[in-house]
Amino acid sequence: MSVDTQDMEIVHRAFRRESRLLIELVTAVTPGDTGRAKVIADHFRDYRLGLKNHHEGEDELLWPPLLSRVDLQADIVLRMEAQHERVAATLARLDAAVPAWEAAADADRRDALVAALADHRAVLLEHLDDEEATLLPLAAEHITEAEWASLGDHLVANTPKLTLLTLFGLVLEDASESERALLLSVLPAPVRGIWHLVGRPRFVRHIRRVRAA
Repeated sequence: MSVDTQDMEIVHRAFRRESRLLIELVTAVTPGDTGRAKVIADHFRDYRLGLKNHHEGEDELLWPPLLSRVDLQADIVLRMEAQHERVAATLARLDAAVPAWEAAADADRRDALVAALADHRAVLLEHLDDEEATLLPLAAEHITEAEWASLGDHLVANTPKLTLLTLFGLVLEDASESERALLLSVLPAPVRGIWHLVGRPRFVRHIRRVRAA
């Protein structure tokens, strides 16, 4: 029986959306408005941590078992590894560009950051598209349910709880009703309760603040 990899496509949708919106949000900040710049920079750091942990989980938990079980398709896994390295390089560039802009919110640093975000998005989209087309079918065939579940466990274990609530809200945002039900169904009942009582209202406040412009 094949593993259902649909949840990863839902997660990817959030990364696609947020990588686009970050460009728009930074572009819209008035030069000198460091308060607004900090709000966007903090949101970038949540996005960045989510993407970092998502990719590190694949690096540690998905690629090794796949490489041990595939032969002719090993090039797909190796290509994913190479793409992760290119995405990481764009994030390293952003790790310098974001705080530089955040400190003064000047037009020159804003333009440099927008260019870096655009480069990041282009590399990221190439990877996500390729992964969904070639790697996820391979994972569905060769990865066990427990191994697939370990990706989510890794993210939870390596993400601060409040950031996790933000990331979960981002993933649910464009999910359909059935997709939302799928994602919520894997959570323990107490965690679902925390999300409905605390996480969702907090996320709504957070995202309104981020997208205020």
